[in-house]
Amino acid sequence: MKKIVALFIAILMVASVLAACGGNGGSGGSGEKASALTVNIWDANQQKGIQEIADKWTETSGVKVNVEVVDWDNYWTLLEAGASGGTMPDVFWMHSNTVQMYMENDILLDLTDYVDKDSSIDMSKYYEGVKDLYTRSDGKIFALPKDHDTIALLYNKAIFDEYGVDYPTSDWTWDDMYEAAKAITEGSDGSIYGMAMNTSNNQDGWYNLVYSYGGKVITDDHKGTTIGSDEAKAGMEMMRKLLTVGAPQSVVAETGTDSLFQSGKTAMITQGSWMINSFYTAEFHDDYAWALLPYADVNGNGTCEKEERWSAYNGLGWAANANVSDPESCYSLIAYFCSEEGQKLQAEKGVTMGGMTGVSDAFADAFPGMDISPFLEAEDYSLYFRPYTRNTTVWEDALQQAGAFLDPWQNPEDADLMATACDNAQKIIEDAIANE
Repeated sequence: MKKIVALFIAILMVASVLAACGGNGGSGGSGEKASALTVNIWDANQQKGIQEIADKWTETSGVKVNVEVVDWDNYWTLLEAGASGGTMPDVFWMHSNTVQMYMENDILLDLTDYVDKDSSIDMSKYYEGVKDLYTRSDGKIFALPKDHDTIALLYNKAIFDEYGVDYPTSDWTWDDMYEAAKAITEGSDGSIYGMAMNTSNNQDGWYNLVYSYGGKVITDDHKGTTIGSDEAKAGMEMMRKLLTVGAPQSVVAETGTDSLFQSGKTAMITQGSWMINSFYTAEFHDDYAWALLPYADVNGNGTCEKEERWSAYNGLGWAANANVSDPESCYSLIAYFCSEEGQKLQAEKGVTMGGMTGVSDAFADAFPGMDISPFLEAEDYSLYFRPYTRNTTVWEDALQQAGAFLDPWQNPEDADLMATACDNAQKIIEDAIANE
């Protein structure tokens, strides 16, 4: 992924031959109906449910669908190679990190005319941030919203019980999380960490503190940032405090927060709804529980106001190869995935919450024995769309390195390092946007 900008420069150089690379006449297709479509995704947890939904579409279309899982890194390598003249899957997921580049270079099938003629698709019913992400500046649509996700706090009840710490509640502030983490870390003499978070836990981690305290990683127009503001610094100061009673960066970097949690080495992590099944099927899942993310009591009244609890949300998009041989079938499959029926099936099967509003209630019942309602309750407070710009990975990767937030993560006792990192992050993001 770090090579994506260079790879897209290469893509631009070969853009003139893209239409020939598909071998089937570009987005107009060959005029022949496909007997089968290949669908690529990167999350094995979703494969079974998506295949079942696709099979229902096959019952009426007669077109077989093969849902294949490709791990995250190889997924983008495969798409980049395909965009440069290799073989691409027919239908696949898009992500906020990369979609701007793909849309700009006409690598994706233009769905606009299909949507305009399809009475079953009402774009106003989708989450605005997800819908806007996959609509190009000229109004053309290149993916339909697949889903949306929110973030919650995951905790180990057995560890809380062992050290006599009360479970998280909806009234928890970030300071309450700090006190609980401190009690567990100190009570275990450091053998168990109260919490764990990596610099890479942005959407599912520290971004949410920035927004809870009033800052913005990326402004709403995607042209700036307030990460160096006093408000954002207050959020990241809270993050620094949490790190002083959490797993050291050296441990997190080597083991990962999810592995630390599942091995019983940390009592709390923050995580996204896309990961529920991994913990639901884990060995000690009976000990695991979810809670709302804590809030920042900015006004000091002891009550959570809507604007004091924030959760990031993101959404994948269903897209197709611009040079696919049977674009009509590809669109038909995408439209079924994103229809009200398809979206409700997705929630019922516990795949993910929908990209369409009002279809995800059944998701709360998809994991018997585990209460995952905090992910839906998060929507009663404040949501912000996962920060992105044209070249998200440029600044996003840089924020995780030395000279930015890696420094305070490695030395959380030094308060000045976090404030300096926020100032550096402001410049990193502004410079990256200026060079986009």
